Amino acid sequence: MDIPIPYKFTPREYQKPLINAMATGIKRAVCVWHRRAGKDKTAINYVVKEMLKRVGIYYYFLPTYQQGKKVIWDGIDGSGFKTMDHFPKEIIKKKNEAEMKIELKNGSIFQMVGTDNYDAIRGTNPVGTVFSEYSFQDPMVWDLIRPILRENGGFAIFVYTPYGENHGFDLYSMASTNKNWFCEKLTIEDTGVVSQEDIEVERAEGMSEEMIQQEYYCSFGGMMQGAYYANQYQEALESGRITNVPYQKDIPVETWWDLGVSDATSIWFSQGVGREFHIIDYLEESGEGLPYYIEQLQKKGYVYGQHNAPHDIKVRDFGSGLSRIEVARKLGINFALVPKVSIQDGINAARIIFNQCYFDSGKCADGLRALRNYHKSYDNKRKVFSNHPDHDWSSNGADAFRYMALGIKQAHPTRVNISKEDKEFYRMIKRKKQRARKKRGYNLKMS
Repeated sequence: MDIPIPYKFTPREYQKPLINAMATGIKRAVCVWHRRAGKDKTAINYVVKEMLKRVGIYYYFLPTYQQGKKVIWDGIDGSGFKTMDHFPKEIIKKKNEAEMKIELKNGSIFQMVGTDNYDAIRGTNPVGTVFSEYSFQDPMVWDLIRPILRENGGFAIFVYTPYGENHGFDLYSMASTNKNWFCEKLTIEDTGVVSQEDIEVERAEGMSEEMIQQEYYCSFGGMMQGAYYANQYQEALESGRITNVPYQKDIPVETWWDLGVSDATSIWFSQGVGREFHIIDYLEESGEGLPYYIEQLQKKGYVYGQHNAPHDIKVRDFGSGLSRIEVARKLGINFALVPKVSIQDGINAARIIFNQCYFDSGKCADGLRALRNYHKSYDNKRKVFSNHPDHDWSSNGADAFRYMALGIKQAHPTRVNISKEDKEFYRMIKRKKQRARKKRGYNLKMS
């Protein structure tokens, strides 16, 4: 018996333009659709059809592995139909629950992938990809995947709602003027799926107007909800401090590291120029050891001053018995340690130093994206933002920047413009350090 594909899916009228565009040979698509518009259901069914036409590997990306499992792999729609049941049993050869992978009888493979662990797909050769909730994903994954799809003629579909003017906005802006891309933004006024009465209920239940505009009217205009550095970033942009910032050969370059273990290592490169801090470069990579990063530093050709890292660089590796600070020393880098304070105190320090920073818009693009996206974790049960950061892809660059802010204050105290309130903040940090030293029985004398 022939199995109809798409299976148990009839596209709504507003979903057909995407499907029709891809059928004409379009290989790139951006769909900024409002919440509850059926983004994933449409994309999944398109992927199933393509898997039967062309044998290959197909990845379905979400921001995290757990989100992929919850939203897609174990997802159930409002009628009780399971999302993955759009893969009819008759075409499936085997299904791996642990890896969220399906192999079809014709050899095609579908797999859910969290972009919080994109190292797992290095060296693979996908011919079709979907980036779901792309505005919350690590944009570096697209940079990893795009040359592969370019070479093998594969497709990429991005489906998401806005999250401020971040990389999702950048992609939408590019695609909207690129004839090789399908680009569409659909609000509730375009689809009619969500009524005005539904919106009024959301308002009555406490949903902010900014969130309503973002989720249901696809507005990129509001600041990212819960973003730590939204005001500082916007001010830097408007005042022209995100621009071309050249390397000055007569001033040593300091580096500020966040060394990843299971995630990425991030490094900011700065030069102190008067009372300004010129952030001239940024490096982030994952799956590499210290020798790799030291080699990359040498390739850049900068004259270096001090290299700086957080206290956890002193933790010893169970295998070698050496700490990373000892390994680095053997490789020719002597790290200075930045002050150890709470994350919130470090974020406050970063906000203070931000207004004296000039960022190179090209070399620091990835780091700036991290700062722009760094945000508080959201408590879905209480419907409020928590007091701690969401540990996602953006926290790597943001953590390194936080260490830089603390280290600059320690190394260059006279260069930092500190208000009366900020002075009290730093006095508070000093008192905390004094209490900690006293508790450990150390001498209280501090520089």
